Amino acid sequence: MNNSYNLERPLIMHIDLNSCFATVEQQARPLLRGRPVVVVNRRTDTTSIVTASYEAKARGIKVGMRVRDAKLLVPEVVALESDPAKYRFVYHKLLGIMSDYSAHVSMKSIDEGAIDFHQATEAMRFRELREIGAEIKQRLKDEIGSAMRCNIGISTNRFLAKTAASLHKPDGLDVIDATNLRATLASLHLTDLTGIARHNEVRLKAVGITTPLQFLDADEVTLHKIVFKSIVGQQWYQRLRGYEVDDVASTIKRVGRQYVLESRTLGRDEIVKRLHHLCESVGSRLRAQRKVARGVYVYAKTPDHQYWHASQMSQLPFSSDTTINVLAQQLFQAAPRMIQEIGVHCYELSDEGDGQLSLFGDVIMRERHLVHAIDEINQRYGDRTVHAADTLQTGEFVKQKIPFGSTRYL
Repeated sequence: MNNSYNLERPLIMHIDLNSCFATVEQQARPLLRGRPVVVVNRRTDTTSIVTASYEAKARGIKVGMRVRDAKLLVPEVVALESDPAKYRFVYHKLLGIMSDYSAHVSMKSIDEGAIDFHQATEAMRFRELREIGAEIKQRLKDEIGSAMRCNIGISTNRFLAKTAASLHKPDGLDVIDATNLRATLASLHLTDLTGIARHNEVRLKAVGITTPLQFLDADEVTLHKIVFKSIVGQQWYQRLRGYEVDDVASTIKRVGRQYVLESRTLGRDEIVKRLHHLCESVGSRLRAQRKVARGVYVYAKTPDHQYWHASQMSQLPFSSDTTINVLAQQLFQAAPRMIQEIGVHCYELSDEGDGQLSLFGDVIMRERHLVHAIDEINQRYGDRTVHAADTLQTGEFVKQKIPFGSTRYL
């Protein structure tokens, strides 16, 4: 392992839209600009805030806070129900802008992504990245709207580029390289580092590492053998020094959806319809990734926070809404009567078309052709243009939420 810092020219750029969903709403509604705005997934006083504008944050409102508590702090706060279609539009605009600079672009979530200029054209690669960062900031304003702002960080690896992007919010543009690495880390707390939450902070403090600078100065053996007790320690040793260890593609292990019931007085038949709606959504997501599953997992949460769950494996792979729903409904028969949240997941995933179709190959192929035809109709004419009859009214309640942390369904 290399003991020195990475001395190469920084060619990784991290872009993070500032308070993305609240800012998009302010862009779409000019009268909300300059006002405290929060976005929620359901317009009730008991729901949690998923994002807050900088005006709201400046007055003490935090993500995760209940709307009713936010109103006590800031009576004039504006709470808006999330509008994923707007955020998907901005996501695709941002992705298009980023892709103009390099073929190697990776979106980490709906509101942030990285550009690797190692894969850019020679002409682009030798431009000053600060200049490109400023250009991207202006393009966001010109091509999406004047209210749009972003933080940009530039470094030699993805971790330090993301760290740089968090230094001066909102609207910052910072570079971390070997010349200012120590000074930058000296200005931060351990939990300011992405990946160091409370659990890892405790691990580090147990060996006397209480600051990012001490973390940087720790030897590789201590991190590997004592702190993390795995290759993770070696990765942190390299990551902190500016070497790339995070440019890896993640694999999809399960696809699912959950829903908090809008009322605790719903009858069993109404809950079953909402479960069916979730099964349709999971099937659509599964097929969008060209995956099939062999397992279905269903869970329910009671008002006193007790969890019930059940799962079932199938001998044959499946991806149709009908199959997922049949398996899920069979499992759900054993669920408790009093429920406030339900969820369904498909697991044991494999690529569509992998393996032999067995004696039931013709049946499976006919089913695949049918569901893909339905998917094409829904993609062309709008989500849920074709859906099960008993979920006709559920779309009013079971709405798509903001897809945090993943862009695979966008």
